[in-house]
Amino acid sequence: MQKINPNRMELSNQKKKLKVAVRGHKLLKDKQDALIKMFLEKVHQVRALRAEIEKELQSAYASFLIARSGMDKFTGDSIFLASSVTVQLMRSLVNNMGVKSPAFEFAQHGNLHAYGLVGTSGELDTALEIFSGVLQKMVKLSEMEKMVEMMALEIEKTRRRVNALEYRLIPETNEIIRFIKMKLDEMERSNLSRLMKVKDIVRKE
Repeated sequence: MQKINPNRMELSNQKKKLKVAVRGHKLLKDKQDALIKMFLEKVHQVRALRAEIEKELQSAYASFLIARSGMDKFTGDSIFLASSVTVQLMRSLVNNMGVKSPAFEFAQHGNLHAYGLVGTSGELDTALEIFSGVLQKMVKLSEMEKMVEMMALEIEKTRRRVNALEYRLIPETNEIIRFIKMKLDEMERSNLSRLMKVKDIVRKE
C-alpha cells in the first residue's frame, strides 16, 4: 500500500477517487459488452459475405472457362486489351464506438462489353458482369475485415482497462479507505482516552 496520511481530507479524496473509478468501470464494462456484441455481428457478416463472394467467383470462373473454350487465342487476348473499364477507390475513416477503421467508396466507369460480338458468347458477358460485381464486394469485405481487426484490438484494450480498475484500483482504494477509517477510529479512541484521563486528574485536584 502506498504511503497515506490518514486524515479526513485524505478520506474524502479517496472516496471521490473510488466513486470515479466505479463509474469509469461501469462505463468501460458497458462499452466492452457493446463492442463484443458488435464484433460478433460483424464476424457473422464477414463470413456470410466471404461465402457469397466465393460462390460467385466459382460461377464466374465456370462461365469464363466455357466462354474461353469457344474462342481462339487472338480473340481471347484482344477482349481484355479492348477493355475501357476504370475503377476509382476513395478512402475515408469511420468511427464506431471509438474504433476508427477505413471505409472505401467504390466506383466503376466504362463499358464492360467493349469487345465485338463476333467470336464471343453470352457466357463471357455473364463472367465479366459477375467479376465486376464481385470486385465491389471484395472491397467491402476488406473494409469489414479491417473493422473486425480494429474492434478486436479495442476490445482487448478495453478489457485490460476494465481489469485494471476491477482488480487493482478499486480494491486498493477500498483498502486505503478502510485503513484511513481504522486509523481515524484509533485516533478518536486515543483522544477520548486522553480526555478521560484529564477529567480524572481535574476531579482529583
